[in-house]
Amino acid sequence: MAAQADTSSIRHPDRFFINGEWVKPSSDGMIDVINSGTEELFARVAEAQAPDVERAVAAAREAFDKGPWPQLSPAERAEYLRAIAKGVRERSADIARAWTSESGVIYSSSAHAGQGVSSYWDYYADLAATFPFIERHTPKAGGDVGLLVREPVGVVAAIIPWNGPFGLLTYKVAPALLAGCTVIVKASPEAPSSAYIFAEICEKAGLPPGVFNILTADREVSELLVRHPGVDKVSFTGSTAAGRKIASACGERIARCTLELGGKSAAVIFDDYDVGIAAQSITSRAVALTGQACSSLTRVIVGRGRHDAMVEALAAEFAKVKVGDPFDTATGMGPLAMSRQRDRVEGLIAKGKAEGATLATGGARPAHLNRGYFIEPTVFGNVDNNSTIAREEIFGPVLSVIAADSEAHAIEIANDTIYGLNNSVFTNDLDRAYAAARRLRSGTVGQNVMRTDFSIAFGGFKQSGMGREGGVEGLLPYLEAKTVILDGMPTGVTAA
Repeated sequence: MAAQADTSSIRHPDRFFINGEWVKPSSDGMIDVINSGTEELFARVAEAQAPDVERAVAAAREAFDKGPWPQLSPAERAEYLRAIAKGVRERSADIARAWTSESGVIYSSSAHAGQGVSSYWDYYADLAATFPFIERHTPKAGGDVGLLVREPVGVVAAIIPWNGPFGLLTYKVAPALLAGCTVIVKASPEAPSSAYIFAEICEKAGLPPGVFNILTADREVSELLVRHPGVDKVSFTGSTAAGRKIASACGERIARCTLELGGKSAAVIFDDYDVGIAAQSITSRAVALTGQACSSLTRVIVGRGRHDAMVEALAAEFAKVKVGDPFDTATGMGPLAMSRQRDRVEGLIAKGKAEGATLATGGARPAHLNRGYFIEPTVFGNVDNNSTIAREEIFGPVLSVIAADSEAHAIEIANDTIYGLNNSVFTNDLDRAYAAARRLRSGTVGQNVMRTDFSIAFGGFKQSGMGREGGVEGLLPYLEAKTVILDGMPTGVTAA
């Protein structure tokens, strides 16, 4: 099994990074971080209280209102982003170990995460040279020059979940910093190590004081950050239930918000596609992160005549997955992140059986594992799309196979959900795949495998969120558009 308690990769677990310094918290409160594979203590970090929130907001506010950061050119800010990218590559081993220990992702996947994430910092640094922060227009109602100027939105509160903390931090913080915003990251109490490691990277990169700050807190204190009048924008990734509350709180004071929320995504299997190949493709992604991914394809929709074959193929593929120590290179799926998450998954599996779905494989804790938050990969057949396991996001390795009467019916079932994050169409016909993609109501649609791409854009329709992360689309939410109309072109201004 994985190593026991070890905070060697975090230099200051008992402090917060605020205003460019590692500061003592306002209280002695600490959070125990549990290793998901062993149920033993992995780390202890400081727990933020209201005074810590005030201190972090004041630092970020001062850095934005009076500091140099927003006044730097995008090219100057990009140099800091390149330094951060270098730091991420240097700390990739620490990032990987923390992610596996806290969230349960297998180490063979997390070991490459730091290198991959660093490329997004380089991407946003490169964008400084190509994105039109100032555009020239011809005014229609007087004036000689119209400038569309994109300026930073202000102080950003970035609230990070526990399932993929370092990557999700990057998709928020990199564009925010390029835009000229200052940032407060609120780390998840279940997986705070990534934020601490990142703060150390920012410290080494020499970011001006107050530009980047971190806190770790649970929901009550986090809400103080969301409601704080000194915070201009909230960027949140997490459950739809929490997203509704954050959107409501932001709406009360017209604060900006970006929400990347839950999903109940569908794999739509058309009749020209082999069910065995589809099962292999779906399984390869369904066990990633132990199913703790909002974009995971958890509803498998197939023609009624091939329903049983699809269930059998998925059950056979799931049965091959080795569940165990996430640091073992032979392991195909690690544990869930925490005990309450396993309790939730087990409760929904029980609900699926009680409501009449057919359990084809899995559904229990692995008999050979008496420690860690493990669950077997699970497949249900004969699932009604109105049942609980087809409607609620389970956030675990549980698939529901649903029969459809036709291609049109399959699309209808896929769209019959409050969510709209991700879908995939399995067909050998490119035109058919594109036509179906345009009919599916989700932020991403892939062909023949579960796909997401933060280099283009990621986000959801309906209750899967508001706004997009990644690519140019992920930069726009951190900018405000300002129209400036002048009698001529000012000296030294370059406009696209």
